Amino acid sequence: MGFVTEVKGTSLLVNIVSQSACSTCHAQGACTVSDFQDKVIEINDVSGEYKVGQQVNVVFKQSKGFAAVIWGYVIPFFLVLGTLIVALEITGNELYAGLASLLVLIPYYITLYFFRHLLKKVFKFELEEIV
Repeated sequence: MGFVTEVKGTSLLVNIVSQSACSTCHAQGACTVSDFQDKVIEINDVSGEYKVGQQVNVVFKQSKGFAAVIWGYVIPFFLVLGTLIVALEITGNELYAGLASLLVLIPYYITLYFFRHLLKKVFKFELEEIV
């Protein structure tokens, strides 16, 4: 659930409050793990009339969530692991192998950054109006 903060043509900026699952726990006051974060999400290709301050539901398909996890966590994990194994076999030095396995993430995330506009089209949020 979120609130429309800005209307820009056919896109909206929606402010949502992201909370961890443990933030609703009864021991929240004694635990430092619980957290709340305000996030602003841009939603493109909006059909309908929305006003600033209007309450809306932000929807993200579960299949797209799995794809996001693969791009954000699984592929980098295998890149690091594969580079570590190959570099360790080639150099025989754990320090260089570890550094190489971490440095391989730099071009990966730079590539993702340059393709962010394409990724925005693939991983797009949708709205459900609250009546």
